[in-house]
Amino acid sequence: MKKVTKAIIPAAGFGTRFLPQTKAMPKEMLPIVDKPVIQYVVEECAASGIKDIIIVTGYGKRAIEDHFDTPNSELVNQLKSGGKIKMLEDVNRISQLANFIYVRQKGAYGNGTPVLSAQAAVGDEPFAVLWGDEFIYSKPPRLAQMLDVYNKYGGAVISAVRIKNKRDLSRYGIAEVQPIEGNVFKIKKIVEKPEPNEAPSNLATHGAYVLPPDIFQILKDQKPGKGGEIWLPVAIDTMIKSGYPVFACEIENGTYYDTGNKLEYLKTVVEFGLQHQDLNGDFRSYLRGLKL
Repeated sequence: MKKVTKAIIPAAGFGTRFLPQTKAMPKEMLPIVDKPVIQYVVEECAASGIKDIIIVTGYGKRAIEDHFDTPNSELVNQLKSGGKIKMLEDVNRISQLANFIYVRQKGAYGNGTPVLSAQAAVGDEPFAVLWGDEFIYSKPPRLAQMLDVYNKYGGAVISAVRIKNKRDLSRYGIAEVQPIEGNVFKIKKIVEKPEPNEAPSNLATHGAYVLPPDIFQILKDQKPGKGGEIWLPVAIDTMIKSGYPVFACEIENGTYYDTGNKLEYLKTVVEFGLQHQDLNGDFRSYLRGLKL
């Protein structure tokens, strides 16, 4: 069983839910206080032992490459001359998080397409997939927990979270599962966006995946769905039906931040602002003073 050392981060979407902000700026670069969303995802990968990160981009995504590049000499000199050494260390650290590979998305619409676009960079190895516009903050990191499951059981692994509000079950892929041990479950099937009363559980499989290279051929053979779309969940369902073991790892000590949604994005900014060591006191006082 090969070690997982590569992760794919799809970041080619148009970000239509955040227009007009995302007309010229990638949605993955929306700031959570002072760091873009995608940096939290990259930091999770790095903290989980991932060495190579493949970011699948599209038109208008150059800012992502610039962000993870070595800072230009003008910025470095300005920070040095201003004595802002801690800030200089922070921006230098970004480019050192991993080896970055950028691939242009090609093919049909759907969240399976960026995965397939990265095949040449992944090769014949197992790999992780994490979306670039949302994240789960947990200790240990979500991906590290998933890799522990992969290293013990093999197969494929999907991150999972409990949906507390029953009416929200229709927003996610909900798994029918067989308990294995602790926070590990074997997935029998995934029901996409079920009616709340028809959901097989309240365990949503979403956000991050550890997958075998076999998934590439399944995606290639997949018939496009409505709108000519190729979907990763459909390919995973094909694996499950073939008997390939797919596990759900219920993430422990974690909080899911759906930063691709306007309201949830605003909640995330407020929550991280309250935790920020330089802002939390003044920001908390400001919020308390609002006439709501």
